[in-house]
Amino acid sequence: MAISLRKGQGVNLRKDTGFDLSRLSVGLGWEVVNASPEYDLDAVAFVLNANGKVGNLGKLNENGRPTLMGGDVVFYNSLVHPSGKIRLSGDNRTGSASQNDDETIEVDLDNLPAEYTAIVFLVTIFKGKERGQSFAGVNQARIRALDAKGREICYYEIGGKSDNSSHCTMTFARVERDAQGSWVFRAVGEFAETDRFVDLLKSDYIPY
Repeated sequence: MAISLRKGQGVNLRKDTGFDLSRLSVGLGWEVVNASPEYDLDAVAFVLNANGKVGNLGKLNENGRPTLMGGDVVFYNSLVHPSGKIRLSGDNRTGSASQNDDETIEVDLDNLPAEYTAIVFLVTIFKGKERGQSFAGVNQARIRALDAKGREICYYEIGGKSDNSSHCTMTFARVERDAQGSWVFRAVGEFAETDRFVDLLKSDYIPY
């Protein structure tokens, strides 16, 4: 049975709990009624090396700055990780009224190269601050994790709560290799005010 989690509540799950962690799907869904501009939620993954950092920041632009495209951040402008083992379904900009996931990140954990030791999954509201939006204004916003057999591991209901009126980003979960090389799934549920996932990338996951 899937675990329903509250804000700030986490859980650690190993393969010996009965879930098949050879593959993992992280699904994001939301519904907003009569909002203008419409809410645009984005699923994002940071793929970390043995130092717990994002090692590849993608192609450089004409000014020599990294664009994140083609690197170790999977997001709406870079849908497939260079390993080919992590894929984002696409960029849904409006959500839907269905119970299906609007954006999904699929991860082939068993075949992810050994140089990658962890993945952090986030959801953010695109231009949330600029548009005066937050998770409090999103109906039926949910993010969930499913194992290789499609069984729901856990989920958070992240929308429509007044205590999230200043929050535009949430760190959903983290998967990481243990000392034996097996994967451990850890739900996180930490919210932040920024609407830019790059802010969290810079503060926690870029080596200096």
